[in-house]
Amino acid sequence: MAGLYFTSPPQDEYNYQVGDKVEVKCDHDDAEGNRVHGWIPGIVAQVDSKMVAVQFQQNVYLTNGWMVPDRVLWCPKDSDNLRAYTGDVRRKKRSYLTDIP
Repeated sequence: MAGLYFTSPPQDEYNYQVGDKVEVKCDHDDAEGNRVHGWIPGIVAQVDSKMVAVQFQQNVYLTNGWMVPDRVLWCPKDSDNLRAYTGDVRRKKRSYLTDIP
């Protein structure tokens, strides 16, 4: 089998690392237990040269309707259904103990 040779490694638009928070557009259960299609946050569990494995806290489903038992979906790195996490930024809680003169 012939090897692939190139002068420089391919550049990804976003270089995913294990532990990164990302969002995937897929079928999943919402907070009320209803099955919906939309963006859901997850954590990158594994990365290889072409694919990214994302693990979720909620149930996720394949395109044919089967639930993924381990809650890990593999997505191509260049997929339109995978993006860096853009969720809301949490506000720092105000501590009333430090505000006392």
